[in-house]
Amino acid sequence: MKKYRCTVCGYIYDEAEGDPDGGLPPGTKYEDIPDGWQCPICGAAKDQFVVIDY
Repeated sequence: MKKYRCTVCGYIYDEAEGDPDGGLPPGTKYEDIPDGWQCPICGAAKDQFVVIDY
């Protein structure tokens, strides 16, 4: 599972945790998120996220 960071506000989307409040259950892969999904903190579009490399 990967993590993605919002380049606008720094929110981390963790595939393992999902975004239950946004309708994304735990285990939802980033590529499976609908295009209309937005950052739950700042409202940035899905394409404003970058993968975090550890």
